[in-house]
Amino acid sequence: MDLQDLSFAVDDGIATITLNRPTEANALSLRMSQDLHAVANHCDATPAIRAVILTATGKMFCAGGDVVSFAKAGDGVNELMRNMTTYLHGAIARFQRMNAPLIVAVNGTAAGAGLSIMLAGDIVIAASSAKFTMAYTAIGVSPDGSSSFFLPRLVGTLKAKEMMLLNPRYDAEQAKAMGLVTEIVPDGEVLARAQAIARQLANGPTQAYGVVKRLLIDSFSNGLETQMEAETRGIANLTRDTHDAREGISAFSEKRTPRFEGR
Repeated sequence: MDLQDLSFAVDDGIATITLNRPTEANALSLRMSQDLHAVANHCDATPAIRAVILTATGKMFCAGGDVVSFAKAGDGVNELMRNMTTYLHGAIARFQRMNAPLIVAVNGTAAGAGLSIMLAGDIVIAASSAKFTMAYTAIGVSPDGSSSFFLPRLVGTLKAKEMMLLNPRYDAEQAKAMGLVTEIVPDGEVLARAQAIARQLANGPTQAYGVVKRLLIDSFSNGLETQMEAETRGIANLTRDTHDAREGISAFSEKRTPRFEGR
């Protein structure tokens, strides 16, 4: 892949995506959106990738959209926004529905699009010094990147309105208390902790993780009976079609540790 605004590496089944515009606070550019879409497609299409880490270089996770490029676009900003969100939203959709869990390692401030991207994580590890804010309406625009979907479901509609209209700034402890963050670690330990969790997940039943992720995302729109039918099909198909389900059942009955292979 020809990547410019992020880096991508795979090591022993774990992919690491690193936002890489540190001198611009890792602000989301059109090219970064395109790069995210490309690596998300690759992770979704590659069974050997069994866990994905998303992090950033420098002191910021992502300060939001590249507002300087918005200003430079002039009358073309409408088309720029459509292009950026097309790629960004495609990437988030892939991350949500791929089998591999997405661990977001928030090394610093997550604002605007950075917070939206963070909300798409299955596990979110935050540095103790990290700060969080929506920030969109501070420049007269509305949220994108899935935040209007996930945020009210995580914190409630009234709190989401507060975050989107008033743009309060939260520290890591406040973000964790609201359910935005899974775990807080010292600043220098964020990536190491994300890697440890990724290794644990990469050794697990990847296809079952994918079913879990899709069941949860679809539960927001399904009725009870539809959701239960999806549960039936999910568990039945896993036991019929995957090595890991058969291995897990056998290991349990034989009182031994299962050896999952992600297939």
